[in-house]
Amino acid sequence: MVNITHTEVVIGNIEYANPVMTASGTFGYGEEFQDFLSLNELGAIVVKGISYKPRCGNPPPRIVETACGMLNAIGLENVGVERFISEKMPFLQKSGAKTIVNILGDSVDEYCAIVEQLNNVDGIAAIELNISCPNVKKGGVAFGTDEIMATEVTKSVKSACKVPLIVKLSPNVTDIARMAITVQEAGADAVSLINTLIGMAIDIEKRQPKLANTFGGLSGPAIKPVALRMVWQVSQAVDIPVIGIGGISTWQDAIEFILAGATAIQVGTANFVNPNAAEKIQRGIRQYLVENGIASVTDIIGAAQPQAEL
Repeated sequence: MVNITHTEVVIGNIEYANPVMTASGTFGYGEEFQDFLSLNELGAIVVKGISYKPRCGNPPPRIVETACGMLNAIGLENVGVERFISEKMPFLQKSGAKTIVNILGDSVDEYCAIVEQLNNVDGIAAIELNISCPNVKKGGVAFGTDEIMATEVTKSVKSACKVPLIVKLSPNVTDIARMAITVQEAGADAVSLINTLIGMAIDIEKRQPKLANTFGGLSGPAIKPVALRMVWQVSQAVDIPVIGIGGISTWQDAIEFILAGATAIQVGTANFVNPNAAEKIQRGIRQYLVENGIASVTDIIGAAQPQAEL
């Protein structure tokens, strides 16, 4: 058994106390969870996606429980960048937790305009770029499903950004490893994956979709095997850190993602089930390292190996 166990990880040029983060859209702006866990014990808080102007989101119903997960069609509701800076950042700056700001936009110019405002704010460790958003100037095609658009938005935001840039990848592509390579070449300091899978649910009595938006993003334990596979593939394809997301509910889940190649992980849907899930996962990772005589969490990043052929 080791005397000292290190849980610190480095992403970009920023050191995080441990690899456990909260996933955007599942943890509000941090303040909503302060009564349930010690925010400063998290590696980072990733706030819900911030747009240039406030968004009211989609009409209800916009959340549906599914087998081992949930569908959401919130529609990226948020307060907008100006109110985020004035109303939300003061609390985050005092919380003791590192803050990663997830941003979204309908055009490259809009993404860059958000970053330019955030550049003047203290206490932001990194920007997470949500490229699952539709590019309104390109007919609504998502930035994250087209290599040319993904390259353009990543390059533009990276050039405008004063902190490390994490690009959040969509799983709704043919080859997610190829997309990861694309954004790495465009300047991304790290990638996070996966965003939600597109799904739907139907009310058999009303004979209509349960979501007002018809389709929604599937998250929770049901998507974990898909997310784990994609993290494995991407971590072997790129040289930048990978942040694993998708159905992580326990510390055992988190260890799987780290063994698959994730430098850090994000806890999402589990926050709705257990508001202190992220803190429990962080403590579980540390205990696992101690009990297995592992000096640093970095020693097990990507340590899983394929089974030998018979």
